[in-house]
Amino acid sequence: MTEGNGFTMENGPAGRSEDSKINMPKIDFSSFILSIYSSGLVQLGKVEDPSSGEKNKNLELAQHTIDMMAMLEQKTQGNLTGEEENLIRTLLSEIRLAFVEAKT
Repeated sequence: MTEGNGFTMENGPAGRSEDSKINMPKIDFSSFILSIYSSGLVQLGKVEDPSSGEKNKNLELAQHTIDMMAMLEQKTQGNLTGEEENLIRTLLSEIRLAFVEAKT
């Protein structure tokens, strides 16, 4: 069993042992919100879906993603660095504009 950052992970058949670690990117707020934003762009058909290589629109799912980003902006207010606040505000504005463009 591995403990850290307030989480406990089991090693075993479903988990990975220490000697078979996968190097994953650092998890921080900026990379998290960029990931959500990127998913939104895929849903809007602005970029190719990495799994299929195709561009498809799903405006209902894109709206859900935008609403989720807006909720994160509201719920994290006062807890982000200036850079993080600027990033989420900028990305939210950009994806809202992209949504309007995708509807036409």
